Amino acid sequence: MTTHRADTPEEMLALGASAASFAKHGNVFALVGTLGTGKTHWSKGFVSAIDSAAVATSPTFPIVNEYRGGRIPIFHFDFYRLKSAEELIALGWDEYLDEDAIVICEWADLFPEIIPSEATWLEITHQADGSRQIREISRPEKGEPQ
Repeated sequence: MTTHRADTPEEMLALGASAASFAKHGNVFALVGTLGTGKTHWSKGFVSAIDSAAVATSPTFPIVNEYRGGRIPIFHFDFYRLKSAEELIALGWDEYLDEDAIVICEWADLFPEIIPSEATWLEITHQADGSRQIREISRPEKGEPQ
């Protein structure tokens, strides 16, 4: 599995941008990590690299931010405030997946059963020296600590 390190917020942005360089329509990126690990920074770098004029922000309160100005539309979700997968479905989850776009999900491990099987799962963790480790992981089971 691939592992990367980010020592600064700028390096986290660069890792998101790097992932965007190989992304294509239909990709789903499932991000896992505790508060403050850099999930949104990774997403900002990703959105910026898709040439979107939009500045990505955390979708914690709106649940989903839509970025349609770049070469590929991006739907950026945050599952943190959701209580169930049914809430996500009621918000139009299936319709978003059916669009010719890229989906990024923060806190994806809260509802892994709803993430498509071909998604790329990335776990971001705090390291003792203050850096972040980003590694590709297998789909976690619901409730499984990462």
